[in-house]
Amino acid sequence: MSLNSTIPDFDIILKTPIAFREESMTIWVNEQIDPSGMIYACIATCSESHAKDCHESFQQNLTELQKATGWVAQLRIVNSWDDVPVNALKLN
Repeated sequence: MSLNSTIPDFDIILKTPIAFREESMTIWVNEQIDPSGMIYACIATCSESHAKDCHESFQQNLTELQKATGWVAQLRIVNSWDDVPVNALKLN
């Protein structure tokens, strides 16, 4: 008999009732980052199309001088609002 069959309503690894576990979500985080690694601008959204439009805008708004000195526009995915920088504009 497996351990799972003895406790059918629990995820053995997380020890969390399955009914109470949060669903994973995809959150798109757009960041403009300066050469020192500080976030200059940040927008987070659950909409992939809005995120891609924002990322394109962030890239286009960087001047050639900024790019040459190390500024970057970054698009990344996180699974929780807890992983979004606190200074981000958060769009649901």
